Amino acid sequence: MNMQQIETELQNICRRRHLSIATEKTYRHWIRRFARYCHANPGTDRQARITAYLTHLAKNRQVAAGTQSVALNAIKFLYAEIIGEPMGDVAQFARSTRPKRLPVVLSRADTLAVINQIHGTKWIMVSLLYASGLRMAEMLKLRVMDIDLQRLTVTVRNGKGAKDRVTMLPTFLVKPLQTHIESIRRLHNNDLAAGYGEAWMPGALARKYPSAVYQFGWQFLFPASKISEDPRDKTQHRRHHLHASAVSKTIKQAALSARIDKKISAHTFRHCFATHLLEAGADIRTVQELLGHANLETTMIYTHVTTTGAISTPSPMELPANVHPLRAAG
Repeated sequence: MNMQQIETELQNICRRRHLSIATEKTYRHWIRRFARYCHANPGTDRQARITAYLTHLAKNRQVAAGTQSVALNAIKFLYAEIIGEPMGDVAQFARSTRPKRLPVVLSRADTLAVINQIHGTKWIMVSLLYASGLRMAEMLKLRVMDIDLQRLTVTVRNGKGAKDRVTMLPTFLVKPLQTHIESIRRLHNNDLAAGYGEAWMPGALARKYPSAVYQFGWQFLFPASKISEDPRDKTQHRRHHLHASAVSKTIKQAALSARIDKKISAHTFRHCFATHLLEAGADIRTVQELLGHANLETTMIYTHVTTTGAISTPSPMELPANVHPLRAAG
């Protein structure tokens, strides 16, 4: 198979298996890089080429462990799903080290200081990241029907691990969301009048419920400003959701304005959500459910950064003593 045939088959399999467009692009990227490496380094068998390439990524390119794992997954997909031949044993490649890093967490005051630098729709979006513990992709993919303003819930559909879950919606977001939903209702009506208004729907739902694609409940909660070409079907033009980069840039600028020197991202607000709940006395099993973690060990990482655990222990310099060995700086 040549590269064009491989990419065509990659697209067909990803669409048939309902993989995300991001996964499809990532696999295409790493398969191309692997193909270029093989072209530049011929003369070895398949197993040796794969082992050498993964070692090259770790030693020469110094990629992170997660990046190396993504490359390996793409190569596995290439041989198992596209070529249909065994990849062989590649367990002996040099592995990138995965450092055990703690999440960056802000105090509640600093978290709110960053959010208060943001206005309009972006303020609602970033508030949901913190108040509901959402991942960036989960927040962007929310539909109007996923918000229940009476029961104060947010339903996350097809989240990480293809799982659904329900998380909290704070009362202070009800009125802003009501106003926002009415504004996108008007936008949707304008799209319908212009001959658009069709929402992208996962799987075969569009064929099963052909009229549902025009229903307001299926529209993205945070729609893009313009109608654009569908990346899956170049013949379709739809209003997709806002791009993640727009939110990330807003957060970065807000952190600078709030004079927060820590390196933060959209995911930092999810870390803050979990940590602040634990500090407030929430049960760790409840936090695990709200975050959608499959394993409790994943949630346990936040116990290492709370101010109610080991960190709350007083320093020996602060312990009472009859004679203090240090003098105050004068």
